[in-house]
Amino acid sequence: MNQNYRKTLFACYLGFITQAIAANFAPLLFLKFHSDYNIPLGRIAVISTAFFFTQLIVDLFCAKFIDGIGYRKSIIASQGMSAAGLIGLALLPDLLPNPYTGILVSVILYAIGSGLIEVLGSPIVEACPFENKDSVMSLLHSFYCWGSVGVILLSTVFFTFFGIEHWRILAGIWALIPLYNIYNFRTCPIERLTGEGEGLTIGKLFKIPAFRIAILLMICAGASELSMSQWASAYVEAALGLPKSIGDIAGPCAFAVSMGISRVFYGKYGEKIDLMKFMAGSGMLCLCCYLLAALGGSPALGLAGCVICGFSVGIMWPGTISITSGRIPLGGTAMFALLAMAGDMGGSIGPYIVGAVTQHAGDNLKTGMLAGCIFPIVLVGAVCWLGILKKRQNPLHGM
Repeated sequence: MNQNYRKTLFACYLGFITQAIAANFAPLLFLKFHSDYNIPLGRIAVISTAFFFTQLIVDLFCAKFIDGIGYRKSIIASQGMSAAGLIGLALLPDLLPNPYTGILVSVILYAIGSGLIEVLGSPIVEACPFENKDSVMSLLHSFYCWGSVGVILLSTVFFTFFGIEHWRILAGIWALIPLYNIYNFRTCPIERLTGEGEGLTIGKLFKIPAFRIAILLMICAGASELSMSQWASAYVEAALGLPKSIGDIAGPCAFAVSMGISRVFYGKYGEKIDLMKFMAGSGMLCLCCYLLAALGGSPALGLAGCVICGFSVGIMWPGTISITSGRIPLGGTAMFALLAMAGDMGGSIGPYIVGAVTQHAGDNLKTGMLAGCIFPIVLVGAVCWLGILKKRQNPLHGM
């Protein structure tokens, strides 16, 4: 039986890699879109906004309707939509009269797939009969990090050897992963977290104090992670004066590796570690990293803060999911969908705040990083608050 569920876990691993492809491939081509299709950079920026906004809508949809549709149909659809979007990215800009429309349609297609993966991957694994669920969940989420690293490095290698003008071929190659994963999800065992009609409604979830704190935790987790990772390349270029190709590897790529190491570490040793203490310690380390990036006296210290920040935020997203699912076992799909929505919301708000403060401070990115300190501070406070509730209240009645 465990061997069968290992196939389920493998399918979810590939699902998170697919999500990483969807999130990271198109941004590598932004300047190519700008030069080939004469798309203004302001409209190029809307592509990322459309991606994350679509994911937010999918999160809300899942909270309401996925239980009725079913996990298997929905997760298979996620792989189909992801593949369709990547193939569309290769074809639609040249087939439609307006290339920008073709790009946006493709991005929205694979953003729908990415949003479904984000919501369904965690509850599918949570419902499997594995021991040490916290560790399994952390390891699962590490595959998003490794997927991000793989997309950046392998795409860079492809462009170096074959030329960036052949990016359409690479988009088709990346689409093979979700296409293959359709077979995995069709044939692997998939269980439900709760029985028919047993999951808590959205209204009942928000009546639970710990769930409201978990939403705050996820907002801060998303903001702490994305504020640094989204600005990492620009920060490394500004601090060290490196070219963009090297800056992408030294910044966001090194950040993703560090975050993946954190999740694999907890995945391997999680049964020996108190998750609440590990998250609180990670939050404090994250605060130190933001302070180092903002106030470090040398470029090397700033780079160290940027890279180590990846390790510090690694446990925040999967850790919050594990804590919440353990305290609210009847939360069902709605709980996972709302947590994903909160994480995406933080991932949208955080980088915007850092960017806005940076612009207001005369394009001083260090000042923007200093403003980002608020997210790990609130996160540590929320973890401590959850710990207090754990001691005072029953998990199902107030926790």
